Amino acid sequence: MPIPAGTTGSRPLPTPRRPAAAHRVAVLAYPGMSVFETGIVTEVFGLARPEFDVDWYDLVLCAEQPGPVPVVGGASLHTPYGLAELAAARTVIVPGVADVTADPSPELVTALRQAHRRGARIMSICSGAFALAGAGLLDGRRATTHWRYAELLARRYPRVEVDPDVLYLDDGDLLTSAGSAAGLDLCLHVIRGDHGAAIANAVARRLVIPPHRDGGQAQFVEAPVPTDPDDDRIAGSIDWALAHLAEPLTVARLAARAHMSSRTYLRHFARATGTSPIRWLIDQRIRASMAMLEETDLAVEQVARAVGFDTPVTYRHHFGRSMLTSPTAYRRAFRTGAGQRA
Repeated sequence: MPIPAGTTGSRPLPTPRRPAAAHRVAVLAYPGMSVFETGIVTEVFGLARPEFDVDWYDLVLCAEQPGPVPVVGGASLHTPYGLAELAAARTVIVPGVADVTADPSPELVTALRQAHRRGARIMSICSGAFALAGAGLLDGRRATTHWRYAELLARRYPRVEVDPDVLYLDDGDLLTSAGSAAGLDLCLHVIRGDHGAAIANAVARRLVIPPHRDGGQAQFVEAPVPTDPDDDRIAGSIDWALAHLAEPLTVARLAARAHMSSRTYLRHFARATGTSPIRWLIDQRIRASMAMLEETDLAVEQVARAVGFDTPVTYRHHFGRSMLTSPTAYRRAFRTGAGQRA
């Protein structure tokens, strides 16, 4: 992150002028932090997106003490923003904390509680959930964190319902993600909710990442799966399935594309993706339908057929189970209200 003009030596840090109407996103910086998670937030919310016809975000980096913040590697980030700006933001993001065994400072607790009372959306990445829990915000709520820390989070804060298996959790105004890279999944999820699937997908393409990853943390616990020569065959079958979603796709047909028996295919698919072929297909078809609901006037029945569901009833069932709303309600929300809600 470049140092603003006027931050050298002992001169005071300036406060840059910001558009008052923008959706301000505040991310916490703290001594000893890794800049990777802050970089995730900066890349997603901080870069200008002139290609989108929506009001984008206004990102600020905040520290408990404005000024230089020493980070891993011997460098420093300089910021003029403190906890007052953090508490006043519409979205507050806390990246992984420096020490999962320590309590957040009273000042940070106060700022997080003030933001929560104001109705801010508060997010954590990786072990940042410990700061939210330490502020009491996660009491009686569902949350996740990196699988290495999930047991400790549950033990230190027994009133938090910890789910160690998911990549991220959206519990309304409180959102938590697993390991650092899962912060990208959560940020894209937030953009999807604020601006719709098309823009979230476009941002994902800019980042050269999938707009949604299937499976949960279980596939990453302890050690990644060793490289297997059959993985390429699984990947090939997945690419083929994505190009033929509208067709009847069965495990037997996918297995045949991978030149495997159905039983072997199921085993290798689960190991490579963390989920089953059928569950993966349902998720892909729902995701494909979301863009159609937003961008076309096709009837729900036509959308269902176009993405490969046997009947509209089946489509509505799976869409509701996955998205907690109906296709019609989703279309109404994201075709008329996405920009206003951002």
